[in-house]
Amino acid sequence: MLTLASASGNAFAYAWAPFDRASEWARILCPRLGLDGLFVLQPPAGDGGPWVLEHWDADGGATFCSNGTRAALAVEGAPGGDLVAARSNGEDVLLRRHGGEVGIRMPDGPGTGFRDLPPALAEAAGPGHAFGWIGNPQLVLERRGVAGLDLPALARPLRHHPALPGGTNVNAVEILAPGQARIRSFERGVEGETRCCGTGCAVAGAWLASRTGIPVWRLETLDDPVQVAVRLEGPHWRDLWLSGPVRVLGTHAPDPALLS
Repeated sequence: MLTLASASGNAFAYAWAPFDRASEWARILCPRLGLDGLFVLQPPAGDGGPWVLEHWDADGGATFCSNGTRAALAVEGAPGGDLVAARSNGEDVLLRRHGGEVGIRMPDGPGTGFRDLPPALAEAAGPGHAFGWIGNPQLVLERRGVAGLDLPALARPLRHHPALPGGTNVNAVEILAPGQARIRSFERGVEGETRCCGTGCAVAGAWLASRTGIPVWRLETLDDPVQVAVRLEGPHWRDLWLSGPVRVLGTHAPDPALLS
């Protein structure tokens, strides 16, 4: 039996280990159920170690997902307490409960932070862009009129640009007021626009903070807004938190015959 849960509009399926052939199930179930990914959860460790989660995108690829990791804390059987140390797709994070919201402290180990784009991709992105690695690649573009933007037309050539092997997620952001912005995200793996890309929001919020000196940003997504708070140290971030509502949506019993 799978539990379905969402964070800021992104919906995921959750299974407890052992759960075989997760990559195949992700490719089959996500399009059928309108999900953004599938998680396999290890039972909480009794030795004080981190809670271990693994995520697969709708295309079957394994990648770190912040919104799905946040929503996992709403699943029955998840560790209790206000603060939970977790390891999600190899990334060490911290989860924080607060009312109906869950926050996640993003990865900030070696390799995370802002990076320069290859020149060809930087030229294609145009002025007003940032690129960051946060367990996955995120390209952020500042654009006017984000609400009416043809995001797929803008994002697809950049998502698949040959200068960046493996591609990138693409996020368009527009400042609305000090500390407030609108964002839309085109995610690889899903290969389309999602209601909210948590890692994209986090990188966008960190970039806006570095440009303006405002450390906390409220980002309007296509669903619930999220809050990003950060402490910057040059091109790297520390204590980069993404917070927003999480909800349990129900359960689903997959038909084993689908794998045949």
